[in-house]
Amino acid sequence: MDPGEFLSLSIKTFFTMLVVMDPVGLAPVFIALAQGRSSEHQRRLALKATVVAGGIILVFGLFGRTLLEHLGISLSAFRVAGGVLLFLVALDMVSARQSGTRETPAEEMEAQQRDDISVFPLAIPLIAGPGTLASIMIQANAAHGEPTLLLGVFGVTAAVLALCYFALRLSRQIARLLGVTGVNVVTRVLGVLLAALAIQYVADGALDLLRGGLRTG
Repeated sequence: MDPGEFLSLSIKTFFTMLVVMDPVGLAPVFIALAQGRSSEHQRRLALKATVVAGGIILVFGLFGRTLLEHLGISLSAFRVAGGVLLFLVALDMVSARQSGTRETPAEEMEAQQRDDISVFPLAIPLIAGPGTLASIMIQANAAHGEPTLLLGVFGVTAAVLALCYFALRLSRQIARLLGVTGVNVVTRVLGVLLAALAIQYVADGALDLLRGGLRTG
C-alpha cells in the first residue's frame, strides 16, 4: 500500500463526510427537536442517533456496491445520481432552505411530536442522508478492496460521526457562540464546497459512462 494514497484518500473522505454531514448545521436542528427534554435525555438521543447513523453508513459502505450490482446499476451511474443528490443538498445549504432531500415539512412536524427523535429524523435522514450514503459508497469503492485503505475511509468517517455527536451534545453552546447568522455562514460555506464536490462526482461518473459506451460501441 502506498502511504501517499492512504493519506490522500483519508483526507478526501474526511472533508467529504464533514461537508455532507455538516455537524455545525445539526446543532440548531437538534435544539428545535429536543427542546423540553432533560440534559441526560438529550445525551442519550445524541448517542443513539450517532450509533444508528454509523451502523447504516457502515452497511452501505461495505455492501452498497454489492446491492448495486444485484440491481444492475453501475457505480458510474450511481456516482452521477449521488452527485445530483449532493448538489440538491448543497442548494439547501447555500440558500438556507429545505427541498425535501433531508426532511419534508410533514416529517419535521411528526418528529417534533416524537419522544424518541434519535432514529428519525436525527440518524435518518439528517446524519445518514442520501448524500452521506452516496459519498461513503463512492469513497469505499475508491479503496479498491484494499483493507488498509478501507479502514482509513471508515476511520475518518467515524471521526466525523464523533464530531456530529459532540455538535449535538454542545448544540446550545454552538448556537449561542455562533448565533443564527454564524451557523448560516458556516453552512453556506460548506454548501459551496459540497456543490463543487457534487459537480466533480457527476463529471467523473459521466466520463466513466462515456468511456464505457465508447468501448462497447
